[in-house]
Amino acid sequence: MISISVLAAAAAEDAYGAPASGGLLSDSSFWLLIAFFVVFGIFIRFGLHKMIASGLDKRAQKIADEINEARKIREEAQELLAQYQRRQREAVDEAAAIIDQAKKDAKRMAAEARDKLDEQMARRTKAMEDKIARAEAQAISEVRGQAADLAVAAAGEIIRERMDSGAQSGFIDKAIAGLRNKLN
Repeated sequence: MISISVLAAAAAEDAYGAPASGGLLSDSSFWLLIAFFVVFGIFIRFGLHKMIASGLDKRAQKIADEINEARKIREEAQELLAQYQRRQREAVDEAAAIIDQAKKDAKRMAAEARDKLDEQMARRTKAMEDKIARAEAQAISEVRGQAADLAVAAAGEIIRERMDSGAQSGFIDKAIAGLRNKLN
């Protein structure tokens, strides 16, 4: 302790510019230094330094725990972010797949509608062709019938003119009726 007090006296001499008169015991810096060491000794005696050290250790541990907790929260947040980004990519991919499927379905439905329309047009065309063929056959049949009727009438006229009217008229009527049935 003497070395510290000598240093304190030298510091006091330097501070005031003149040596302390009355020695070391009359110097206020010396007594201040003594009071400091007494208070410091009392703190050590009652374990105040241990309480301060334990308080600082507790505070350091609390800060370390908070840092670890913040690190864990940050890692969880990064995991959640990655998970949400994955889900977003999956949703975008799913939406793209749905759109692609909808386009394929629309093309397929358009092709089916085109095929149905073509089929319906073919059926209608066939029906119209059949109707025209029937009308044509009916017209031909009517023309044949009229031609046969005219031929029969003409033949009847010719036969009447060439034959006598008495005995052969029954024979002519039978022949005309038979001819009519054969031509129709």
